[in-house]
Amino acid sequence: MKTMKVFPLLVLSIILSVSGCATGPDRGSGPVFYPPLPNSPRIQHLRSFSSIKDLGGGGAFAEFILGKESNEALINKPYGVAIHDGKIFAVDTRGPGYVVLDLKKRERTFVSGGSSGRMKKPINITIDNTSNKYITDTGRNQVLVFDKKDRFVRAYGIKGQFKPSDVAIHGNRLYVSDLKHHLVHVLDKRSGKTLFKLAKPDMKQKGGVVQFPTNLAIYKDKLFISDTGNFKVVKYTLDGKYLQSLGEVGSTLGKFARPKGIALDRKGNMYVVDSAFENVQVFNDKGKLLLFFGGPGGSPDNINLPTDIYIDYANVKYFQQYADPDFKLEYVILIASQFGANKLNVYGFGKMKGYDYSKSDN
Repeated sequence: MKTMKVFPLLVLSIILSVSGCATGPDRGSGPVFYPPLPNSPRIQHLRSFSSIKDLGGGGAFAEFILGKESNEALINKPYGVAIHDGKIFAVDTRGPGYVVLDLKKRERTFVSGGSSGRMKKPINITIDNTSNKYITDTGRNQVLVFDKKDRFVRAYGIKGQFKPSDVAIHGNRLYVSDLKHHLVHVLDKRSGKTLFKLAKPDMKQKGGVVQFPTNLAIYKDKLFISDTGNFKVVKYTLDGKYLQSLGEVGSTLGKFARPKGIALDRKGNMYVVDSAFENVQVFNDKGKLLLFFGGPGGSPDNINLPTDIYIDYANVKYFQQYADPDFKLEYVILIASQFGANKLNVYGFGKMKGYDYSKSDN
């Protein structure tokens, strides 16, 4: 991945974009890359999905069209998004429920939860290695669990315990961000019992206290918290020790206005969604800003009030067909946006044939 020194024009575009003045890359009629050509491209916008009609734009998605329902909204107001075993899952806060796009069967279904598992205001989704879905519901103030067949299994959370926004899973622990008490609960996955809490207001660790922790991510043995109220990302050990904070409020490089979704690639590069700047900033494992992508507007690659981001290596085969013929994907990036024309956007990270990436790889 290129650094700011390699792309001076890109750095200028970041500055202008964050301040709301840039138009972004030249979209024209061809593919949209970040950084824009003739720089060595790293990210390409692949697809946008908002309605059933969007899913019928040709190729593998053509068969998604369901007769007269072709203009039906795919999703009303998404927040959480994930992909697992050939299926895209997007939480619809207005559904309320979650949409399932089966990329293998080319089918679309909607899950509301039935009777005991009925969702009121679902926000985020996390999927474990057994295909169970963990849905945070701020209407029920619980974490709802659905199995591989989207059947309701159980709920975590008693009255007054938390107002959950996101869940991260590591082994037999559930890390639940709490918007009401401004902390993260660590639960035993089997019993639901609280093991401990972190980022508590009474903690004496400098910089470790959070306000409105909206999104979570785990990379190796570290927990990353999107501290929306304090305009930063906070890093903890999985056992609750505060490590460091990244970012501060501002409108210049590396700063945040409303950070939400977080995702990390296999190299430890961190992608942070900012729903106010309406873009994604990418930092390396040292906290240095590398590039940004997205941006507000009505073009297919734009994101408007984005909320969540998901990085995936296992389902690249379903999207390579949408990439430039010379652009080889390494992983895909899914982003949910609550407003605008593009509710679900898919980008691909990779390399273009004929370009030298030796410096950025090092």
